[in-house]
Amino acid sequence: MNHIIILGPAYPYRGLASFTEILARTFNKRDKRVEVVTFRLQYPKLLFPGKTQFSESPAPTDIHITRMINSINPFNWWLTGRRISKMRPDALILQYWTPFMAPCLGTICRIVAKNRHTVILAKLDNIVPHERHFFDKMLTRYFVGAIDGFLYMSQQVKDELDTFVTSKPTVFAPHPVFSNFGEKVPRDEACRQLDLPENNRYVLFFGLIRDYKGLDLLLDAWAKLRQTGFTENKKLVVAGEFYTDKTKYLQQIERLGLCEDVLLRDHFIRDYDVKYYFSMADVVVQPYKSATQSGVTQIAYQFETPMIVTNVGGLPEIVPDGQTGFVVEPDAQAIAQAIEKIYKTDNLQRMAENMTTEKQRFSWDYFAEQLEKLYYLTSSKST
Repeated sequence: MNHIIILGPAYPYRGLASFTEILARTFNKRDKRVEVVTFRLQYPKLLFPGKTQFSESPAPTDIHITRMINSINPFNWWLTGRRISKMRPDALILQYWTPFMAPCLGTICRIVAKNRHTVILAKLDNIVPHERHFFDKMLTRYFVGAIDGFLYMSQQVKDELDTFVTSKPTVFAPHPVFSNFGEKVPRDEACRQLDLPENNRYVLFFGLIRDYKGLDLLLDAWAKLRQTGFTENKKLVVAGEFYTDKTKYLQQIERLGLCEDVLLRDHFIRDYDVKYYFSMADVVVQPYKSATQSGVTQIAYQFETPMIVTNVGGLPEIVPDGQTGFVVEPDAQAIAQAIEKIYKTDNLQRMAENMTTEKQRFSWDYFAEQLEKLYYLTSSKST
């Protein structure tokens, strides 16, 4: 596997683009010829829930990125497939995160496969989306049928994949630690950068806000803690752009009397600022109601910020209970108890120290090795 094309979100897009770009750099370091193919149009404005799809960061200069794909134009899918097919990469590696992309990506893959040379691999973020529609299974089945081998990052995704296909090669690799956000900075510096008083302690909810991520559970938990006086000199920082109705969360904050307790930074957090949020926080809480895996856990590992996660999807696979955080049921009372517990004795310091060792198993080199392994498993099966 010497010539690789990675097809997925990349600059000038944001979000999943970070994954694509770090993976490309990792393969470059492994002496592979790597090209990235991304979108000319990713989502029509009408279907995009956020303020912008585009990054404010400068364009990377160490990766070859070509904008080629229009997600809603079938004629473009045919042209893109033909172009990649003629390039004859050894491997085409795709990200799959939403059934919306299934017709586009599935069609491109089918056309590329006609060159009888390229092995088509998919890194699966989700198979069944968190917010479901009646057409999800039909679209996902179309995409899965075009792929030669799959890399999954949690057992839940593997179980869901098995409902579509069990005859194709698969490998497991956990989501790697995000290394593109820099290094941890002193807490006082992080507070200054974020204009937060240093005399408070901070609990962090981070990332795009969707209903399945359970922010309502965390707000209810915080209200319970406030009644006991535990939240004195503590604040809950909610940092991320709303991809759902913001009004109901604002109403909940007001109804629970949390207007002074909850600090909303309700916008997309720039890559440059991520290190400040994780460096000022004592703990990151992910009160998800459903999950597969989460990039937020891997950012927390990068900055060695202890976590509280719910016992859903692949989160317990990534956060050993009592070692680098606590795993609790998706329930407001359980979340409140975990927040109170993590501040007791030396839990925060001990867990942060444990993360130094634990995060070694989430390397990008290992992830790339597993993709190479999948390539050779798939190649040998087809010969």
